[in-house]
Formats: sequence, C-alpha cells, structure tokens
Amino acid sequence: MRVNEVIQPRLTQVFRFLRTSYADGVAELVYAFDGGEELIERIRFPHAPAVPATRVAAFDAALRLLHLIAGVSYYKAGVPPKIDVADGPLDDSTADLLDALYLHGLAEFAYRNGLDLRGHIAFPRGAATQPVAPVLGLPQRTLVPIGGGKDSLVAVEAIKSIGGEATAVWVGNSPLIAACAGRTGLPTLNIQRELAPGLFELNRLGAWNGHIPVTAVNSAILAVAAILYGYDSIAFANERSASAATLEYEGQQVNHQWSKGYAFEAMLGDWLHGHVAADLDYCSLLRPYSELAITRAFAKLTPYFDTFSSCNRNFKLLGPKPADRWCGQCPKCHFVFLALAPFLPKPRLLAIFGRNLLDDETQAGGFDALLEYQDHKPFECVGEGAEARAAMYTLSQRSEWQEDALVSRFRSEILPQLDAAQLALEPWLTPSSEHRIPTRLQPALAAIG
Repeated sequence: MRVNEVIQPRLTQVFRFLRTSYADGVAELVYAFDGGEELIERIRFPHAPAVPATRVAAFDAALRLLHLIAGVSYYKAGVPPKIDVADGPLDDSTADLLDALYLHGLAEFAYRNGLDLRGHIAFPRGAATQPVAPVLGLPQRTLVPIGGGKDSLVAVEAIKSIGGEATAVWVGNSPLIAACAGRTGLPTLNIQRELAPGLFELNRLGAWNGHIPVTAVNSAILAVAAILYGYDSIAFANERSASAATLEYEGQQVNHQWSKGYAFEAMLGDWLHGHVAADLDYCSLLRPYSELAITRAFAKLTPYFDTFSSCNRNFKLLGPKPADRWCGQCPKCHFVFLALAPFLPKPRLLAIFGRNLLDDETQAGGFDALLEYQDHKPFECVGEGAEARAAMYTLSQRSEWQEDALVSRFRSEILPQLDAAQLALEPWLTPSSEHRIPTRLQPALAAIG
C-alpha cells in the first residue's frame, strides 16, 4: 500500500517501529502506519569515525532509543491505538520512559487538538531487564547544544571558564545557530536531521499536527553522537522554569517544555546510565537557575549581543523569518526583552531589539500572557508568570521605564491587584540545589552566579 492510499491518517490502527540501521555516518529510522508505505528518517553525523569495538553495544542501545524517541514526530500524525515494535517488547524502564515522553511530551498537542492520550499510549513491554551498562572510559569532554539564544551561550561560557573541553553542537541547518556557535570559539558539530518526506504527505491528507517534544529527539541524537565521537557528558541549558506547567486541563498538567524539564532529564539520564554507559552524563547546566538569573548572567556576555536571537520565528521549518533576528511580536521576543530589561542599560537593550516593546500599546496582550494576567502563560519556552511579574515590577520602580506605555499600564491597572511582597526580584536570583550536574562540571556554576 502506498502512502497516498492512506486517505485518513487519523483512522490508522497501528504505529509500527520497523527497523533502524547505521552506516557511514548516516542513521536510518524506519516507521509505518498499518501496512502503509515506509517512513524513513535520516540522521547525518558529519565526519563520523568508526564506532570503537568497545562502544558497539552502547552505540546500538543509543541508536535504538533514538529510533523510539524520534518516532513521536510520526506517531502524532495518526495517534493510533496500538504501538508495535518489530524487534520485540521493551524492558520496563524503557517502556516507562517512552510512555511518559509520548504522554507528557504530546500533552500540548493533545490539548490543542481536543484529544485525551491518557490510557491511550502503551509501548509493548515484557523484555528482561537489561544488564547494567559498563563504564566505557569516555573522554572527559562535553557536548553543549547551541540553540541560538541566550541560555546555551551562558552554558558555553560557564564551561569555558573552568577550561573544560567542549564542542558546540546543533541539529539542523540554521545559519543563525551556526553564527552563534562560531562566535563561541569552540569546536563545532552540526548534525542533520531529515524528516521522512512521507510525513508531509500525511499532513496533506489530514494528519493530526502540532507540537512535539523536540528537545527529547535532539537529546537522543546527541546520546548517539556522544558514543560515536567520544564525549562523557551532554550539557543542555534548560532552566528550572522549564519544569513549570503552562496550564492544567481536565486534571492533566500541560507543559510546552516538558522534555526540557527536570522529570524528563532525570528519566533519560538514569536510562543512559543503565542502558548505554555508566559514565555518560546527561544534564542541564542551568537547571538550578531561573530565567531571570540566566538573563542576569547573559547581560555580561556583550560579544554575543549582535549575534544571538531567541525569536522562534527564526527556527520554523516553514514561513517567513524576521529580517533582523527579532520579530518583536512573539512571546519569546516579549519575554527576553522583559527579562533582560532589569539587567541592561535601557539604550543597550533597545539597540539589541531595534525598538521598545514596552512602549507599544498594541503589545499589551502578549505581555499580559507572560504575566498570567487574564490569560495563561504562552505555549512557548518562556519563564514563569511570577518571574515575569517580578521583572515588570522592578521596571515599574525605575524612572527610566515608568513612562513607557505598558509599564505605566502595569503600575495603574495590574499592580494594585498584586501583593507587592511577592514581586521581589532577588529570590529569583538564588539558585536551587536540584540538579544532575556531574562533579566535573559543577565548578562552572560559579561563572553563572
């Protein structure tokens, strides 16, 4: 059966993980719905060395996990009631990881499409528990994912501050990310992910569509890369605010950033220790910090000011890109502007964005959502409503900001409804003790503050 014969993707009954293979730096991940055409995704690892004999089992385990995690991009097209894994059932810890990832990582997708995936997702289980993964003696160096925004650059500079050996890595072909990675001065690694063309055909035929936990997919890609190239740590730059839900819907927490949160980090980190390599650490270097603490640290990194951008319109697969790195209209632009404002001289901030977003009355709705005022937090990677309110309150107490339209409105309309005792900036600048940062990298935290 060809894919163009699957007229109604939403009516498919089985999502199938068919096989995976690797040769000459290219991993192929193969899926299908029912008896339909194969969907083949390819991941390209540049200048890939031969897999050392001592790491073959670890590489195979990491590649299998990548196959299972990356399948979320295709599963959501039909959300069929059955999941089939061709090479057999999974052990409980693997099935638990995937059940959680597909349920919580697709929670926003389900919410927006009016679906309830609770009780619907069940990876086949029953395989024997895997032997504990060995210590492989991986080289003491770190893969640091670069996203083009402030957070990953703070992580890079923190690792550089302790003389740590690291490589800036990204998945995809964004020129903006490439420019940021080049500015770090680190060695770079650019991995390519090619989605199966059949997915776009399924979309044309009426597939379900929406947000997927892409950080989980990238994490699995980097686990393969760590074994292939030889790294003992993968250090993302996910802050503690990523663990906070966007909203609650019918008893379920819906978090746009679930795969950036601490729960997923802990599950994947434990899985890698148990199934791939006991000395492969997966963590977020910024986990102890709020968004405001991270923006305070970034405010000192002036060499990146003309290069970075957190505006998500730069990174969409389709559609126009901003002409000057910041669209000035999206939740990410709003939040980064607001979060940086307490820590940068006002002229410097306006020079970065090319405009004053807080002196534009048409932007009121976007900032209200950040403050969780008459709306829920946006479905974007932004900080908590409470820290946005703390940042806005701080500006409302400074003469250089008080006359700007949205700060003035905050003072007159929103602030009287809030408890000023809950709006202090300082508590947001204190790091948490909850993290999984390996001992080798913990001295880097001193550079963040």
